[in-house]
Amino acid sequence: MDVTVLDRLLQIGELFERDMATHFAGSPLTPQRVQVLWELARGGSCAQHELAARLGVSPRHVTTLVDVLEAGGYVRRSPHPTDRRSIFVALTATAEDTMHEMQLDHEELSATLLEAVAPEDRAAVERGVTAIAERLAELVAADEARRREEARADS
Repeated sequence: MDVTVLDRLLQIGELFERDMATHFAGSPLTPQRVQVLWELARGGSCAQHELAARLGVSPRHVTTLVDVLEAGGYVRRSPHPTDRRSIFVALTATAEDTMHEMQLDHEELSATLLEAVAPEDRAAVERGVTAIAERLAELVAADEARRREEARADS
């Protein structure tokens, strides 16, 4: 059986998961918790319900994630500056330092991985990976919408 692009993408995903598990062993960080930190680092502090929307998870789920991150000293909660019904979530100074280091590590790893590709092919690889990610996001969104519609029709 031939190895497909999907096989390679799944292999890459598994290798990244193994690397993250090793890297964060002994810490309270998991891939989902790191995703919360990345979102706050990239998109800035926000209301907790907005963070849930940005991550595409339920408010209850983000509450659980933020609880653990707050206990670990990665985020802090405070009253929202303009909406007293909302809770504002922000990275702590320690987490900002951690995310800065992660960003540097990501840039270094990205460069290291691209070194495996001939220099004249790197731009094409980057375009291809971006196109695949965008197409997969479209397919997932369409499938989620279809499932929601089916659930509504069944109820």
